[in-house]
Amino acid sequence: MVKHRLVINKIILFAVIYFTIMVLSITPGFSSDNFADETPAVNVRGKVIKVLDYRQEGIDYSGGSITSSIQVLEVKIITDGPYKNKVITTEYDLSMYISQSEENTKLKPGDEVLLILELDEKGNITQSFIYSVVRDKYLLLLLIIFGLIILSVGRLKGLKALISLSLTILAIIYILIPLILKGFDPVFISIWVCIAITGVTLLLVSGYNKKTLAAVIGTTGGVVAAGFLAQLIGEMAKLTGLGNEESQMLMYIPQNISFNYKGLLFAGILIGALGAAMDVAMSLSSAMFEIKDIDPEIKRVAHVKAGMNIGRDMIATMSNTLILAYAGGALQLLILLVAYKIPFYEIINQDGYASEVVRSFAGSIGLILTIPITAMAAGFLSEKKDKHDYTRYYK
Repeated sequence: MVKHRLVINKIILFAVIYFTIMVLSITPGFSSDNFADETPAVNVRGKVIKVLDYRQEGIDYSGGSITSSIQVLEVKIITDGPYKNKVITTEYDLSMYISQSEENTKLKPGDEVLLILELDEKGNITQSFIYSVVRDKYLLLLLIIFGLIILSVGRLKGLKALISLSLTILAIIYILIPLILKGFDPVFISIWVCIAITGVTLLLVSGYNKKTLAAVIGTTGGVVAAGFLAQLIGEMAKLTGLGNEESQMLMYIPQNISFNYKGLLFAGILIGALGAAMDVAMSLSSAMFEIKDIDPEIKRVAHVKAGMNIGRDMIATMSNTLILAYAGGALQLLILLVAYKIPFYEIINQDGYASEVVRSFAGSIGLILTIPITAMAAGFLSEKKDKHDYTRYYK
């Protein structure tokens, strides 16, 4: 029981240190004052009370014409403040959502929307328009369903998984991004954040033991290998890191930071490969320590070989994990390229597409290298007798 408490205390201490670093790294968001605008405006949330009108307007442009569909709505402002409960008439342009069926995007009474109110010098509303439909409550519902399912299936392990997921999200938001915005090297910061995320996640899920240590070593080795390979190929291929619109928009943020755009690309590869690498490393490490429990006399070489055999069964499916994830995110783009019959050599030589290829395959190679690194680490660590191994408390 005393040893069990010692393990819990170590995990809590690690978490406290982690949170302390995270809190100290928090940087306040930039003020809206950085955006000089002649017309004052506020963002508010509103609820549709009534649909007053619906009309279609033809809009001509150089390539032809399109039909713009507009709803005229009566909306009640529900955001706390001086405009709460004020009812305004505003328009909603359905052409923002070009679809075969406008019925999917039409607003009806009871729907919540986000509006921008333009104000005069006295604070009176001069103009308003709807810029988005409120979706956060439905995303929150999905999040609650996710939490309930993971708790019902995983129980205590599921609770630990939720805690580790929360820590991962917080680490990215409050450590990784603020430090990059302060001008730190994104690759260096990403490596250390990945190591921290790996350590905390695997400690929470599997406990303080040699099995966890082997998985941490394997994950770190695989992810760092992916980043190194991506950086090497990126330099050879002269990738700029400016292959998408989001990267280009970073040049105009109010902090006026001179980003290392290549570094941001490689940092994204590290973060993207981390989850799958942890999965492979933990699964393989657990299997190898189970083998050691069943056959304590197994030799190290045979043990590592058994681990490699297990790992080979994971390679095909886990490599597909990253490739399919990236392909799924770029599905519309792939359809567009095929529809316009753009030659393959034109596609592959463009910065943005080449970057995605490097991202996909470097991540997959790092994932594959996680297997031998984890197998060797587990084979070595399982041979060592450790009087402070607490594995039995977490089985």
